[in-house]
Amino acid sequence: MDSAALDQLYRFFTEAGIITQLGGALTERHLPRRLTNQHFGFLGHLSRRPEGETPQKLAHAFQIPKTSMTHMIKVMEELGLVETRRNTEDARSKLIVITDAGESLRQEVLAKAVDDLAKMEPQPDMEAVARVLPDLERLRAQLDAARDC
Repeated sequence: MDSAALDQLYRFFTEAGIITQLGGALTERHLPRRLTNQHFGFLGHLSRRPEGETPQKLAHAFQIPKTSMTHMIKVMEELGLVETRRNTEDARSKLIVITDAGESLRQEVLAKAVDDLAKMEPQPDMEAVARVLPDLERLRAQLDAARDC
């Protein structure tokens, strides 16, 4: 890859990072005091996995040490947003599952964040978003597949 392409790739990741920070701040504005955007992402992740996920898989998905994931789970359990269940397929592990309260909070925060986005002036170009989304999904899949290399 030549230097112009590397520069363009760097600029792309810089813009993506800034968008992530701004989007996270928009979401965090609507979260209860103890929670961060990472907690919100955690609820979203579990929301897509109603069967639950092991702490080890969660730590891997969020690319944080298992001890940090254990702390996050503890905080979320104290708030009644997730619960720990035994893993019927592997008695050596447990599963973390989103609770009804966790899903309700996630939906409430999401609705408020979407409302904020709807008030933006000018409105985002949704045709441009639709065009770029498949490429972003492919890039995310590539980066996800390469993270363990």
